[in-house]
Amino acid sequence: MLPAPRRDAPSLGDVLTGALAAIRGEQNRLALPPMRSAAVILVDGLGMSALRARSGHARRLLAAIAGKRGTIDAGFPTTTAAALATLTTGLEPGRHGLVGYAAVDPEGDRVVNQLTGWDAGMQPSVWQSHPTVFETATASGIDAVVIGAERYRDTGFTDAVLRGARFIAEGSIADRVRLTLAELGAPGSRLVYCYIPELDMAGHASGSESAAWLERLEELDAAVEPLARGLPADAGVLLTADHGMLDVPEHARLVIESGSPLWDGVRHVAGEPRCLQLSLEPEADLRAVLERWREAESARSWVVSRAEAIGADWFGAVAPEVEPRIGDILIAARSRVVYYDERTASPRSLAMVGQHGSFSPEETRIPLARWGAAAL
Repeated sequence: MLPAPRRDAPSLGDVLTGALAAIRGEQNRLALPPMRSAAVILVDGLGMSALRARSGHARRLLAAIAGKRGTIDAGFPTTTAAALATLTTGLEPGRHGLVGYAAVDPEGDRVVNQLTGWDAGMQPSVWQSHPTVFETATASGIDAVVIGAERYRDTGFTDAVLRGARFIAEGSIADRVRLTLAELGAPGSRLVYCYIPELDMAGHASGSESAAWLERLEELDAAVEPLARGLPADAGVLLTADHGMLDVPEHARLVIESGSPLWDGVRHVAGEPRCLQLSLEPEADLRAVLERWREAESARSWVVSRAEAIGADWFGAVAPEVEPRIGDILIAARSRVVYYDERTASPRSLAMVGQHGSFSPEETRIPLARWGAAAL
């Protein structure tokens, strides 16, 4: 049995679209009531498993998570590029087109980083051509605002998934949350998106069980305290994540040697360490490569063809122009391992402790905290 994203309950794609629907007085999958303004705070890398394990350090945050409706699914793949595009378009990766951390550019015959690899050959408005929630909000007369670090202001990824919003830069977690609160208190209707990457950064470097990650969690918990008392009565805030993560010990960071038979017939290696996406040479035998990988790795990963992944609904409905971006073969880790290509692995990537990209509950289950009108 292959895993599949849940479609019977609200998920990450319903959060920002739901907030906009609430401002417009429309029904939504989160059952949010009508409100004048709304904000979504996205905490990169904050999984429910890690949050519950450190509940004593995040009491304010956990107080805003109510029962079953306080946990949702991130979708697949559990990686920032795909997840944020889902958040800001309401679409699955098979439609918005950001199908992994790195993806194959069929026309350029290359692998492109979906966060930092934007260039003249991968135009944001072409690669991700669907309207963002911010463009829809602006067209409706609602002021759309993005609050984040200055380094994200003018990137290709920002243009692909955040276009249509007014960008405001703020440095610290507390300052970003304070500015979110101020925007919600301003006259008129606003849809605000606030991005917090610090926990993900600490998790990658030191692990989600580390003192560094815990320090960032405590910083976040202190920062959200004003949301419980400072919101206007007609405004609401939702806090969620793009994915969780799990810590992978050094011995489980598997480096596949450059001369390994596993690379025979493989032209490009995309995806991420917990979900490789292999693009094959035109003359390669798909079945032979697939069987080679299954024999080697099926005990600890799901090894599937692109057709099998699409059939299992991993990417949602897949548009014709998006299908070639997905690997011919996917290796999605089901145990606590990651895979690296010796030919391209850097010391920095090999040192990463916190990892994500696949289907474990630690990666897929994320919080949905609510304040103000969003908690009614």
